[in-house]
Amino acid sequence: MTVYEKSRSFIYRSARPIDLAVFRHEFEGGSADGIIAALSAYQNPDGGFGHGIEPDNFNPLSVPMGAWKATEYIREAGGLPASHPMIAGILRYLDSGDGFDAERRQWMNTVPSNNGCPCAIWWKCPEDGGDFRYNPTAALAGFIVRYAEKGSGIYRKGVELAEEAAEWFIKNAPVEQHIARCFITMYDDCKAAGEMPFDVGALLSRIDEVVDKSICRDPSRWHEYLPRPSAFIDSRESRFYRPDLEDACLAECGFIEKTQNPDGSFNVPWTWCNDAPEWHVAENWCKAIIATDNLRFLRGVWCKNGVKQNLKLCKPAVIKEI
Repeated sequence: MTVYEKSRSFIYRSARPIDLAVFRHEFEGGSADGIIAALSAYQNPDGGFGHGIEPDNFNPLSVPMGAWKATEYIREAGGLPASHPMIAGILRYLDSGDGFDAERRQWMNTVPSNNGCPCAIWWKCPEDGGDFRYNPTAALAGFIVRYAEKGSGIYRKGVELAEEAAEWFIKNAPVEQHIARCFITMYDDCKAAGEMPFDVGALLSRIDEVVDKSICRDPSRWHEYLPRPSAFIDSRESRFYRPDLEDACLAECGFIEKTQNPDGSFNVPWTWCNDAPEWHVAENWCKAIIATDNLRFLRGVWCKNGVKQNLKLCKPAVIKEI
């Protein structure tokens, strides 16, 4: 069986309905509506998202990171009309002030209600409220700018937060993949909305710098929780794909092929760092997500004009043989 066939079998056995819908949409012509239908099960009456939409946090209540995760699934589905009820619900939740620290002008990365639920240690909320480095605030600000009605109160808030976030990032440029991806998303959404409340050149320059410094190019360390090229690149058309990353990208293709488990899965390079038994359920969910991400990367990078590139681990083959 090929890497694809083994991954597909594992995903069908182990993925949550929403992640199976993403796989089917990406590789089997499945409907984007299937993603949105599955996503709706995680939305609360307040418009926010919980119920373990972030697979490492089983909190059923609406949390800012749940809203962010929902926007990622909407992106997977190709977006939604601004008039869609799901979009209206998210904007209503973000406008409510729930999980928003007014003093720091950011949504909280972790919230107190996480502490009573099974979750990874990094989702537990410390007394000081945790991480305030614009994760997920930058991404949520971009979402607001893209979808909120121009001139509305929530729209103005999104524009202001995007401006503040960009100013912070340009000055600080932290080398951390999750923060960087929030700012990439913010830029993309603001661009789609035609609203750029920041110095575009300076922001893009910083993003490029952070991405370049973040990517680990040492294959011997890729078993660790470190950003491989696929953390930012899913195809040769990606704006972060450059000729000097060719070798690293192809090396990661080989790494993916070598490290696939017999059951079709790939190991999760993290644990919850506690004894919660729910981790063993979440681990399989995460494995299914990783499998889809790996297949997307293989399809976008391994193949050029339908043919695998030079790899010692395989002979040239058409894309369907991945």
